[in-house]
Amino acid sequence: MFIPLKDENPTQRFPVITVVIITLNILVFLYQIFSPQGLQYSIYRMGAIPYEITHLTTITYLPRISPPLTLLTSLFLHGSFLHLFGNMLYLWIFGNNIEDFLGRFRFILFYLLSGLGAGLIHILFHQSSKIPMIGASGAIAGVLGAYFILYPGARVLTIIFIWILPVPAFLILGLWFVAQVMNIGIGGGVAWFAHIGGFLIGVGLIKIYSKKRRVRHWAQ
Repeated sequence: MFIPLKDENPTQRFPVITVVIITLNILVFLYQIFSPQGLQYSIYRMGAIPYEITHLTTITYLPRISPPLTLLTSLFLHGSFLHLFGNMLYLWIFGNNIEDFLGRFRFILFYLLSGLGAGLIHILFHQSSKIPMIGASGAIAGVLGAYFILYPGARVLTIIFIWILPVPAFLILGLWFVAQVMNIGIGGGVAWFAHIGGFLIGVGLIKIYSKKRRVRHWAQ
């Protein structure tokens, strides 16, 4: 068991967008739990149901938003406090450096593209599923993939059983990715393919941007 606590990788700018995304997720979760209709109502109303998206129809009696739009709204829904806390912890630790590298506007695009792409990959492997997909995990997995490429040697203070140790980012994130792959087929209500897809999308996007950045630098 390992739980990252913080990285030793300073940034030049305050991570405004990372804080905004975390705040939005918290506010949406508070709305979910304090809404008169309850937590499950919001999940089935705004969660991404693969069957609905692949068949462009709705299967619940609840007032639903457009199925394709749920790919976006589902990124801000969570099923429990632990679900929310785990996602926001990873985003806070690793998101600030990716925002610092990309800049605020590009980070927003990166985050959304990672999340939407991860959702589509989950749907590709579960086209007939009628279980709502929710959570920021796919988008955050993209952040982890980018961090894995950009800062593999950065030290991350991590709880490992009863110890707190500085561990290289490539090891923590590599183990995280391997765990997602090994858990395929286990189920448990976790969108493993979204995690894997988001991570690989993040790797690809950051490599493309880094290459363009180097080209612009040499052209100056």
